[in-house]
Amino acid sequence: MYGLSAADLELQARAREFADELIPFEPEAELAGGELPKDVVAAHKARAIELGLFATNMPAELGGRGCTSLQQVLVQEQVGRVTNALAWVAATPPSWLPAVATQDQLERFVLPTIRGEREECYAITEEGAGSDVAGIVATARRDGDSYLLTGEKWHVTSFNTADYAFFQAKLVGGDHDGEHAMFLVDLPSPGVAVVRTPAYSHTISHQHPIVSFTDVRVPAGHLVGAEGDGMGFAYEWFRFERLMVAARCLGGAQRLVEEMTAFASEREVQGKPIASFGLIQGMLADSLTELFAARALVYETARGIDAGADVKVQHTQCSMAKLYASEMAGRVADRAVQVFGGRGYMRENVAERLYRELRVERIWEGTSEVQRSIIADQLVKRGPRALV
Repeated sequence: MYGLSAADLELQARAREFADELIPFEPEAELAGGELPKDVVAAHKARAIELGLFATNMPAELGGRGCTSLQQVLVQEQVGRVTNALAWVAATPPSWLPAVATQDQLERFVLPTIRGEREECYAITEEGAGSDVAGIVATARRDGDSYLLTGEKWHVTSFNTADYAFFQAKLVGGDHDGEHAMFLVDLPSPGVAVVRTPAYSHTISHQHPIVSFTDVRVPAGHLVGAEGDGMGFAYEWFRFERLMVAARCLGGAQRLVEEMTAFASEREVQGKPIASFGLIQGMLADSLTELFAARALVYETARGIDAGADVKVQHTQCSMAKLYASEMAGRVADRAVQVFGGRGYMRENVAERLYRELRVERIWEGTSEVQRSIIADQLVKRGPRALV
């Protein structure tokens, strides 16, 4: 199906096996605020590494799995089947970093992250700058052999588990005044403090706090690439993450289609399974059809990346994939809650958890509205044949 090779199918099967191993832990995590015992989480991470599902996006010569974009999608699709972010242990470190990292950055950040010894987070979003990264006001000022970083960052996902952050700022002074730059910041560091940790709709252990950076001094060697390169790295990260968001939405929708179909086949009303009623049939049929369409779009986008499609085309198609897959998954989740009825409103039910968890996929890594703007802009500039 979908023209997958034997290697693709084998990797997909391993990823599905891993997801199936994690699913029984979901209710425990849900009722414990998303937390599982540390030794259990460590065992899950070790299992992901053992199965070759960790750092699938990183170069093989550096110890990563060197998977194709399509194969990365296949793994993250299965990750998306598991609630409470339990499968986030199948991590995808910043694949854009090795190409621009210095030798010191490779040894201190990249290689340990590929081995699973370090973990990153992104400090980019701000109160007044979300999907519009150009609007950030955080600053970086050169001071001798260092930079001083100042700004308040919002929604710093996984800050509580990370030991370094990517910090994006606008340069103050120098030849690149007003341009963007990205820096590596060890955590903890003097001047870095959690302002507060908001509660979110989903129940996962990865927190998204508001974090202040006040005159945080980092060595000049922690500048990623060159001054003025920051936006390029952010766009590359967005392209990758948008495709992975789309992949995880496929997995969530697949899980929901399976679960609500099984329930509708067994649940009886007036002596008949509810799957025999036309209104329920409509919800099941629409969900499966939209899943099929979304999967075809996401897989084709990944294949285009593997074939070396123009970067602007990649950027647009990743936006199309995220837009359609995230909105499709939201519709499927809503139908699943309805099919389950009262059970679908219970936190022990997968439909209730995914209903909450999938909602954010239309927001982070660029809202649906931003994706539509990107798509329309490139459509006008390039025409439909260049994009589809």
